[in-house]
Amino acid sequence: MEQTLDKTIKVATVRGRTSVGSQIATIAAVVIPPFGLLSAMGLLWGVAFHWIDLVLLVVLYVLTAIGNAVGFHRYFTHRSFETGPVLKGTLAVLGSMAMQGPVTQWVTDHRKHHALSDKEGDPHSPHVGHGGGIGATIRGFLHAHVGWLFTLKGMERGREYGKDLYEDRLVRTIDRLYILWVILTLGIPFLAGYVVGGSVARGVEAMVWAGLLRIFLYQHATFSVNSICHMFGRQDYASRDEARNNWVVAALVLGEGWHNNHHAFPSSARHGLHRWQVDVSWLVIRGLEKVGLVWNVRRPTPEQMARRRVQPSEA
Repeated sequence: MEQTLDKTIKVATVRGRTSVGSQIATIAAVVIPPFGLLSAMGLLWGVAFHWIDLVLLVVLYVLTAIGNAVGFHRYFTHRSFETGPVLKGTLAVLGSMAMQGPVTQWVTDHRKHHALSDKEGDPHSPHVGHGGGIGATIRGFLHAHVGWLFTLKGMERGREYGKDLYEDRLVRTIDRLYILWVILTLGIPFLAGYVVGGSVARGVEAMVWAGLLRIFLYQHATFSVNSICHMFGRQDYASRDEARNNWVVAALVLGEGWHNNHHAFPSSARHGLHRWQVDVSWLVIRGLEKVGLVWNVRRPTPEQMARRRVQPSEA
């Protein structure tokens, strides 16, 4: 049975896509839990969940996601555009408020991932060092999703992958104040809930929904890039690993789920390379470029894309 499953997985990998059944299972795993959450919100509406909690959850989710995707990832890790100190600091603070670690830690982990992607030493590959069979597939998925955070491979924070960050005074200062950003990411919804609701209980309620739950949701959405996007989805461009495009994950993390595109063109500020690949982070960068807040924005040329294309895709 395990040999048959392994063969099926290998065939799907060679073809650059998973089976319909795998895609449905993946989508269900990502989509169904949020629907359960929405049901709970509906049942608790007006009792332990109010409009201010929903507004704060959505606004803070988007802002911290921009800090993480546009700031930590596309700017600090890959230098896909340039900007000034004010926006640079703002992105660093918002990214820190996602509570996925300080700038230096997040960036050095991610640079190590790219340097060794799906090879020995990759901090969160689902494919390396987990054995064979269905058990290995499950272990690999769990390791890539969250298990790596509890191993020595995680939390790189080494100068080998982050010398430029350690030499940046602004980044070092924001890193040192990381606890302050953690307090803010929970304190802002508490304060807003307290002011609007008029009680400590409403403040705590807002902190639970728009603070703790929002952090949980976004963390698992970004963890899905490491796990789901290295196992399930399309491979339209040649890359040195198993990175794949997954539209469900892309929708949850503002375009970061176009992961095969990203690994094919790591320095590109745009991950959704085609009209139908919605990339909110790219829209933010493009808007900032138009008003002059970012410049030297990097993206692949049509010729570069054509050279790496391995599957027909809509323009």
